[in-house]
Amino acid sequence: MGELIHESLSREIIGAAMTVLNELKPGLDEKLYENALVLELRAKGHQVDQQKNFPVQYRGHEVGRLIPDLIVDDLVIADPKVVTAFNDNHVAQMSGYLAITGLRLALLLNFKFAQLKWKRIVR
Repeated sequence: MGELIHESLSREIIGAAMTVLNELKPGLDEKLYENALVLELRAKGHQVDQQKNFPVQYRGHEVGRLIPDLIVDDLVIADPKVVTAFNDNHVAQMSGYLAITGLRLALLLNFKFAQLKWKRIVR
């Protein structure tokens, strides 16, 4: 089995998300987890860009802006969710984000339940 992309950083992001979930408890608004995760990751020495803008181009024209929730260390998109389960739309959205940002890994993080769920999306 091959090496996971950004394995160590992924573990740190997931660990930080678990810490946030354990303290805040499940089922709150996604933005609360996002803001707390920024604080937790920065406290651990990570660079975190929140709501960074990326231009979306179509045939040489900017058609809008893409704004991922979090980008950690310029390597990984972290997207907090409060959903019953991840679905194909979540995965497709992260695939699009990866294509536009040029990054290779996104983590979906689900704070709906007492146990954190996560999914890696790799480009």
